[in-house]
Amino acid sequence: MSSCACHAQNAANAPSCLAHVPVFAQLREAEVELLHSVMRTSQYHKGETIFREGDLSDALFVVNRGIIKLTKLEDNGKEHIIRLLFPGDFFGQFALLQEKPHYASAIAADSTGVCRIHRSDFLDILRRDPDTAARFMTALSTQLEEADAWAAVLTLLEADRRLAKMLLYFHRKAAPDSQEFALPVSKKELAGLIGATPETLSRKLRQLSNDGVLTVSGRQLLLRDEAALRHLAGEA
Repeated sequence: MSSCACHAQNAANAPSCLAHVPVFAQLREAEVELLHSVMRTSQYHKGETIFREGDLSDALFVVNRGIIKLTKLEDNGKEHIIRLLFPGDFFGQFALLQEKPHYASAIAADSTGVCRIHRSDFLDILRRDPDTAARFMTALSTQLEEADAWAAVLTLLEADRRLAKMLLYFHRKAAPDSQEFALPVSKKELAGLIGATPETLSRKLRQLSNDGVLTVSGRQLLLRDEAALRHLAGEA
């Protein structure tokens, strides 16, 4: 079971959860009210566990605020981040739909708000509303595409391109309308995420700074030349 000291609330904050998630964006008023009535919110402090790898799933989770780390334990017992989730992302859906244990642990990377819909309530909504079910399947497909792209970044590309793509991803997720954004994880965690040593990551960030692409101050970044970073990531 998860080791959570979170504070659970009623559905008062549920509308903001729904507003973040495209699959729920076009629900009719009756469906919105139904979801509000069955959705619950929980607040987690940094480092708290939402669920552990191997736990059975009984809910669909939606990130309302903050960032979630999906992690797996390596054979040596170390935690390895396999993905980061941002506001509007939902998770737990595969275990929920297939009645399988969670394939990873979900841990709050910072102060985080999570909404959840119990399995029976969620499946009832999908059965009653084919349009919502269709939008949910489309959203699942999009998440699978993102997961494939994430895997490709981590396994197929050179370290410079992995870093560039990850920084662009963070920027788009965390602050798409600003050139300033913060790393959602520590530099040590980012290094592990892209398969580099902390020393290699520091050297590559310095190089990006020297080249005028980024200004780096701790975990705060200023994107000075997005076109150059996109070119390095192979997106230009």
